[in-house]
Amino acid sequence: MKTIIDQVKIKRRAQLSNIASVGGLLLMMGSAGYSIFRPDLSNVLIISILVGVGISMVGIYFANRWVKKPRPEASLDQALKTLSENHRIYHYPAFPCDHILLTPSGVVLLETVNLDGVFIYKDGRWKEKMSLGRAMRYIVEEYLGNPIKSVQAGAELLRERLKKELTVEGKVPVTPLVVFTHPRAVLEVQDTPVPVISVAKLRKQIPGNLPKMSPELYRDVQALLDKMAA
Repeated sequence: MKTIIDQVKIKRRAQLSNIASVGGLLLMMGSAGYSIFRPDLSNVLIISILVGVGISMVGIYFANRWVKKPRPEASLDQALKTLSENHRIYHYPAFPCDHILLTPSGVVLLETVNLDGVFIYKDGRWKEKMSLGRAMRYIVEEYLGNPIKSVQAGAELLRERLKKELTVEGKVPVTPLVVFTHPRAVLEVQDTPVPVISVAKLRKQIPGNLPKMSPELYRDVQALLDKMAA
């Protein structure tokens, strides 16, 4: 399998996240310390402290997305490493889905959730069993949201774009998947409209015995995804 990812972009986002988290903390501490010597500026310094707290929290939030390990793309690559060279995975393309897998038989959209905990889907609704640690980190971590709805919307947008931009006629199956990539994620799901799986079970969801696209159609789809990832 070939991996397409812009490591420079990932590194830049990680650096900005670290700068924001550390810079906000320094602003907060500096303002608090300065208030001892300039009590007459207390109102201004209180605002400065609050701004520092806000910047630091934003930085920590994005650090959890772009710095925290295990990284979702690394988990996906490890799970799919035995796929043939005809498979290409695109990480963070210019598209409302973070990961897209091109296979000889079609395209698979991978909506990832990189959170630990117990996640329940029942009667069309998501619930999360909140541990103390997760509750304490909740404000600076990504939220569960509705990954099923997100990947369904992404799949529909991709189908429309494929229909609009491909020059070679043919059917391109688009399969949405929700993948929990954190090793401590526990799933309790029932009757999901799209597959919801742990990353350990991802490889089994990529069958190799489906009808294949024509070579011309495959190259056309690859060209489009390459453009999206550029």
